[in-house]
Formats: sequence, C-alpha cells, structure tokens
Amino acid sequence: MKILATRRFPGEAWDELPDVEIGPLEPRDDVDVLIVANEAVDFAAFPALRLIANFSVGYDRIDVAGARERGIAVTNTPGVLDAAVADLTFGLIIAARRRIVEGDAHVRSGAWESGWAAGPFLGREVTGATLGIVGYGRIGRAVARRAQGFEMRVLHTRETPLEQLLAESDVVTVHVPLSPETTGLISRGRLALLADGATLVNTARGAVVDEEALIDELERGRLSAGLDVFAHEPHVPERLRGLPNVVLTPHIASAAVETRAAMTRIVVDNVLAYARGEELPTRVV
Repeated sequence: MKILATRRFPGEAWDELPDVEIGPLEPRDDVDVLIVANEAVDFAAFPALRLIANFSVGYDRIDVAGARERGIAVTNTPGVLDAAVADLTFGLIIAARRRIVEGDAHVRSGAWESGWAAGPFLGREVTGATLGIVGYGRIGRAVARRAQGFEMRVLHTRETPLEQLLAESDVVTVHVPLSPETTGLISRGRLALLADGATLVNTARGAVVDEEALIDELERGRLSAGLDVFAHEPHVPERLRGLPNVVLTPHIASAAVETRAAMTRIVVDNVLAYARGEELPTRVV
C-alpha cells in the first residue's frame, strides 16, 4: 500500500502509518491512498487511487461524486472539532462586539492617552443579546450551549426562517457546509436585513457569505464581523484587511493541539482500516 500525504499531520497517531511519503499532488501511478486537507484531487493523475483520507470535516474541494463513480472512498474527520470551532466562534463574537483587537492595537501603538471613562472604544453587549445560528448541526448546537452562559436568546434555522432570524438577531453566526445550495446564502439582500450594529461571524466557509457585499456593509460602518474563513483563501481582500470593525483570523477554528491530534487519529484509523480491508470509520462515499 502506497500512501502519499500533502504534509505531515500533527499528533502521535501519525507515526502508526507505514511508510508515508510527503509530497505534492503530482501525477503518480503507484499511489493507493492520498491524505489531504480538503484539497482538490485530479483523479486522472492517480489511476491506482482507492482512498482519499481527508484531514477536515469539510470536503467541498473534493469531487465526491467523481470519486464515487471511480470507486474511490473518501473519509473525513467529524465530531472531534466541534468544541474548538464553537470556542473560536465565541472568541470572535466577543472580540468583535467588545472591539478587543482595536483596543489592543491602540494600547500597543502608544496612542492611549485618555482616562478609561473617555472611551475611546465603546462596544456592544454580548450578554443578553439575540444570537442567530445559521446551520444547527453539531457545531451550531455547541455554539448554542455556550450562548447559555451569556444568557443569550438563541434562534436557529431549524426553527426560525432565515430572513426572520437575520432581522431579529444582534449576532449571526454561520455553521453550514459549502455546497451549491449554500454558496452565497448570506447574500447582499439578506445582509441588508441585519440591524444596524449587528455582528456577523463566519467560521464555516467563506463563500457562504457574499464577501463583496459584506465589505460594503462594513465600510459603511453599519455592521461588525469576525471572520475565520474567506472566499478565496489564502487571499483576503485588501479592503477587508484595512477595516477596524472586523476581526480576521487565518482559518484556525480547529487549530488547537488536542483537536488537530484527534483529527489525525481519525485519518490514521481510516487508513489502517482500509489496509486491513475493514469498514472505514468515517466514510463519506
């Protein structure tokens, strides 16, 4: 069994894999297993391929339908990153609402000269605010549990129509997978439904939100945002990078030592199960 991985993944479980080659996704006729991080795979370049073990819960960049047609199994890493993503979601909510990053930069620059009562950074409350959750799967429910500690009113799209949720929420957080149905789900028209002073947080996929429309709203100062994902990663629009009312992180929602090790554990378990001819623990197709 020949295994090719695009990088070494963290955690002790990685060392259980036999003879893994680290390298780019260049044409090979001897590779049985690919280990990738939600990366597009040219099936024609790997004629012997039988398994794509994906180091991610999302697999929107992998042609799952094409893999199914060719008899190639695809696995992912669900379940183990729910807490980490929910934690970062709340970090972004608090940072954006209370203007933490702006305040930090202000202090570091040496520009803070006024007393505390003079401001300069008045934010908005998190406690008691209405939280709208778009996508109420495992991660969305984990966010809702954290919201209880902040005494928030929680709306979610399993019970509340999306337009109503957007209009009633002080904070909207996005937790849907990227698909043809969800691309551009948070459109210009739907962003306009958000109240002045509302906050949008996205730790799902960048293309779920109309990025240009969101930038327009942010430039007008009508909204704030916390973004861990972007439409064309790793490119982040220059207009977005210069705005003070948005907190930006480089797709790190699952980037906790424990979480990434657990993800590697699942990848390795799938590869070893394949080698033994057993059922794959987290098979997508």
